[in-house]
Amino acid sequence: MNETIIKTIADELKISIRQVSVVLEMLENGDTVPFIARYRKEATGALDEEQILFIEKQYRYELNLSERKESVLSLIETQGKLTDELRDQINACTKLSQVEDLYKPYKQKKKTRAAMAIKKGLEPLSVYLLSLPKNAEIEKEAEKYLNEEVKTVEEAIQGAKDIIAENVSDNAKLRWQFKDLIVKSGAIVTKLKKDAVDEKKVYEMYYDYSEKISSIADHRVMAIDRAEKEKVIAVSLSYDLEHIKDLAHRFYIKDSISDVEDIVKDAIDDGIDRLFMPSIENEIRSDLSERAHNTSIEVFSMNVEKLLSQAPLKGRVVLGFDPGYYNGCKLAVLDETGKMLTVDKIYPFRKDGEIDRSKAKLLSLIRKYDVKIIAIGNGTASRESEKLVAEVIHENKLDVSYAIVSEAGASVWSAQEEARKEFPDLAVEERSAVSIGRRLLDPLAELIKIDPKAIGVGQYQHDLPEKALNERLDEAMMKVVNRVGADVNTASVELLEHISGLNKGIASEIINYRNSNGRFKNRKEFLNVKKLGAKAFEQCAGFLRITDGEEVLDATNIHPESYDAAKQIMKVSHIEKLGDPGIHFDEEAIGKLNIDAYTLQDIKDCITMPLRDYRDQFDSAILKSDVLELNDLKKGDELSGTVRNVVDFGAFIDIGLHDDGLVHVSRMSMKHVSHPSEIVGVGDIVKVYVYDVDEVKQRVQLSLLPLDVLAKRDAEKKEFRSRKKAYNRPYHKEEKKEEPISEEEAMKRLLERFGSRH
Repeated sequence: MNETIIKTIADELKISIRQVSVVLEMLENGDTVPFIARYRKEATGALDEEQILFIEKQYRYELNLSERKESVLSLIETQGKLTDELRDQINACTKLSQVEDLYKPYKQKKKTRAAMAIKKGLEPLSVYLLSLPKNAEIEKEAEKYLNEEVKTVEEAIQGAKDIIAENVSDNAKLRWQFKDLIVKSGAIVTKLKKDAVDEKKVYEMYYDYSEKISSIADHRVMAIDRAEKEKVIAVSLSYDLEHIKDLAHRFYIKDSISDVEDIVKDAIDDGIDRLFMPSIENEIRSDLSERAHNTSIEVFSMNVEKLLSQAPLKGRVVLGFDPGYYNGCKLAVLDETGKMLTVDKIYPFRKDGEIDRSKAKLLSLIRKYDVKIIAIGNGTASRESEKLVAEVIHENKLDVSYAIVSEAGASVWSAQEEARKEFPDLAVEERSAVSIGRRLLDPLAELIKIDPKAIGVGQYQHDLPEKALNERLDEAMMKVVNRVGADVNTASVELLEHISGLNKGIASEIINYRNSNGRFKNRKEFLNVKKLGAKAFEQCAGFLRITDGEEVLDATNIHPESYDAAKQIMKVSHIEKLGDPGIHFDEEAIGKLNIDAYTLQDIKDCITMPLRDYRDQFDSAILKSDVLELNDLKKGDELSGTVRNVVDFGAFIDIGLHDDGLVHVSRMSMKHVSHPSEIVGVGDIVKVYVYDVDEVKQRVQLSLLPLDVLAKRDAEKKEFRSRKKAYNRPYHKEEKKEEPISEEEAMKRLLERFGSRH
């Protein structure tokens, strides 16, 4: 392993070199990120999944960077052009792009104007021009390079200028300087194209728009990129080109006075206009897009992680309700484990539909199966369905609640092969009702079956690089699944394949074994599964639980490798049963067992709360029994809602209306908020206040702050800005210190400050 890279990573994470080395060794030995994070805390100093993932990725990147540096140094050295200064510059690079910038002048080019001029032997003439001779006889000098391919002096000079132009474009120092200058002082400008088609005026904001490059938000970058891709707008960068050319002139010409100065300046300008700026502009746009993509991927990943971590509603019979108009509403009753008991259909909203008959059928199902919760999908006709359900509850005085559930991706799962295998006799829409109901019972177990890109918590997700997005979403699912674990006797293939040490093939073999041999009775039995060897067993065993099995510890997160330690702790502390309310640990006796502190604490937690669920610390769905209408709302109303999605500019909150309300990032806190994820996450139950109601557009603006508090904060900000502006005005401090001045002196100062127009 590369010690220099390890030290770099350790410094960046502010951890020890040993921690990084240990993690890399374990990863190299085939240990998974979840296994290391949970069961190797003593070795790593309790590094979490994100830190371990960072070490893994950063080491790989740094290794690639190191290899590329060596390759570039070798290529330049082969040309005989490697200097000590250039070697130091390349070795000092911290990014691959920097290495490529330094290598650019030495890269072999075949079809550029400069490359062809060099091939014709004109490079020495370009060197001559750049030397800025004082008494140059340029035509006489150029004649030396005439040959069959260069027939005139003008051709020779032009070829030399082409070489200089490319030299300017390839100059790494200038690239970095000018790029930084444009990013800091330039603006991104958008204009509506003449032949643009934007019927719904989705991109109206960008028809005539300008914003500083340094401050443009990521979501606006992505909106501009999409509008440009759809040929609605033209995008350009605005900056002081003449200033950049002047800086380039000074870089090459400095204070020299030469007869060839104009020729060199012309070549520099050509390099700037034709090669340099188009390349730099593309680079800046690419950097902006890459930054926006990375941010969006992180937000998407965080949203998926929060969504999968929602607390389940255990131990209740649920009715999944998939709303619809003409094709009716599909109903599926599920028992406490998610097993389907029956399916049915009602037609309350069709023209020939019967409300009373639909209510009677719904009531019959509720009473027959002792339904406690109804999960209503939030798609088409959900508002009417909610009203129908609420009326059935109130008219019959039922002890039943309902919740609005996001049905994003339900139709995707319903059409998958796995869904067809599980419910071969059900129609696609009936399977959707099952999915909606299960999402309330156990969000993780159900949502893990669906491509995370289909569950509606992203931002411009179709514009994101698919490979990077999939990798990050897989990591999010991996973290949640292994934090929660799985009951090996009930888990689906989709859930099992995300367990540490397993893949789809092994997960399928676990299901096959379960189908052939019945329930797993103990964790040792995992070794009888095809393809599941000793290493896979080590990695997965602690994350797969067996309830009511032969070994009581199999129902906990304690790894089999620690069973002896757990049994010793129970023995010396006289604990006979896991989870007893009066458990007391004999710390003195336990201290003699030589168990590391992290493993000891994990074992104690599992003995005390053997059936704890990682998700219990998070909010579950809001249960309701009455309907909220838009016209019920007025400014300032206090409501409870569920965070459905978090994006760069705010969060969408389900408050019970057909469409979610928006809390803009500016209405989330008394303090500045860099990103909404600092305040809320998908699935959170939050208290909100109605900020504005637009009945025409059927939209609601919300605030996390009471409106009087929000108004007070905004007034204080306005006053602060006003005071700051007054304080920073010219001569403020001097005027404050001076004695009162005469009217004549005051007028003189005003003229100096503002000019003669006063």
